[in-house]
Amino acid sequence: MTTPEKSTLHAAARLSVAPMMDWTDRHCRYLHRILSGQTLLYTEMVTSPALVRGGALHLLKFDPSEHPVALQLGGSDPVELAQAAKLGAEAGYDEINLNCGCPSDRVQSGTFGAVLMKHPELVADCVAAMRAAVDVEVTVKCRIGVDEQEPREVVPDFLEKIAAAGCERVTIHARKAWLQGLSPKENRDVPPLDYELVHAMKAAFPQLHLSINGGVQSLDEAEAHLARGLDGVMIGRSGYHTPWDVLAEADARIYGSARETVSPDAAVAAMVPYIERHIADGGRLHQVTRHMLGLFAGRPGARKWRQVLSEKASREGAGTEVLDEALGRMREAA
Repeated sequence: MTTPEKSTLHAAARLSVAPMMDWTDRHCRYLHRILSGQTLLYTEMVTSPALVRGGALHLLKFDPSEHPVALQLGGSDPVELAQAAKLGAEAGYDEINLNCGCPSDRVQSGTFGAVLMKHPELVADCVAAMRAAVDVEVTVKCRIGVDEQEPREVVPDFLEKIAAAGCERVTIHARKAWLQGLSPKENRDVPPLDYELVHAMKAAFPQLHLSINGGVQSLDEAEAHLARGLDGVMIGRSGYHTPWDVLAEADARIYGSARETVSPDAAVAAMVPYIERHIADGGRLHQVTRHMLGLFAGRPGARKWRQVLSEKASREGAGTEVLDEALGRMREAA
């Protein structure tokens, strides 16, 4: 697979779906790619020790249709991250992203994720090592600070240091992370959003490709941020829970593409051959359909769709007939 030109990848990053643990696996990304041909997709965070020391190369598996697709790595050892980045590039990923935003206890104990906001020089070393190891672009996803840090002091220094190391594209989650006192879930909602700081950073660092993340719910909101001059918008939970609403019109509205909008029903039909291959390879139906629960969100009968999939997709031997039943029950209830 030929790596996209940097300008092509930067264009794709006008809209992206955030890396989300337990959610944005390869099955989820396959569905998202059916809905949007151009949105940049990210893996769940994969730790560099898992790849380099654990040999967990199965975590790198993806379908070629997912391009453009980025691998997000978690780690803090420049040498190990460089090795992990090389494995990701060899697997065919278009971009390697370093996680400097995850606030979980497990991540803190490994000295990576959001705690790296306290160590910009180390992040710069990691970026430099990864860039030296791969030809694909190395990017960073960060917070605006952690704990008692002052974001308007921390973020400019952080960006300056990683830019000097060669990082040209950064996604900023516009919230601080509180490493003590808040759970990872609370860290996604409780700290206040500071969108204005991210916009100010774009003005201060015009050479950087900056995307904003945190609390963006819709394409309307994404378009508003882009219209104000940001280079990209990363959407998280709403992209997962209401994938059709966020992604189906993205190609037309964000990228100006003439690609025909895929209906939810057409998306289900397009998933069937993929699901059949997955089951034939020893997989289970629910491993894929759990990502499809929100496909009809807000539409008549959507509750029945979710109910049938939730109750029957995990049963032994369940196949695509469950999808047919869910669609039928949904239409009856509409």
